[in-house]
Amino acid sequence: MIAPVTAVFAAVTGLLLLVLSAQVVKYRIKYRQGLGVADDPEFEAAVRAHANLIEYAPLGLIMLGIAEVNGVAATLIYWTGMALVVGRILHAWGMINGKGQPHKARMVGILLTWLAILVAAGLLLWNVWQVYG
Repeated sequence: MIAPVTAVFAAVTGLLLLVLSAQVVKYRIKYRQGLGVADDPEFEAAVRAHANLIEYAPLGLIMLGIAEVNGVAATLIYWTGMALVVGRILHAWGMINGKGQPHKARMVGILLTWLAILVAAGLLLWNVWQVYG
């Protein structure tokens, strides 16, 4: 079975990862620093935006993929995936533009991410209950 809806969100997330990776590399070259953040809040924000994507996106995408393969309606996968990806983009944008300080986009981004993971968990549990319960 294939998961075309999840595949699109995984592709977009992969592109976001490359953008965030380039931000980190830019600072690593600027400061000639392979590890750490050179006491630069913008550098630290870029590293954390990248790391935060790595912390949340894989689980969200795995959950979406399992739900899609298990037969959860594509519309539900689409909207949950949209919340996940938009949340990750907003979080990264807010983290970088807010230089690690509180930023509205960062807060909305994490809330959307958490909501997407919560909904994906609910969809998975509901699907299993429908099939085996």
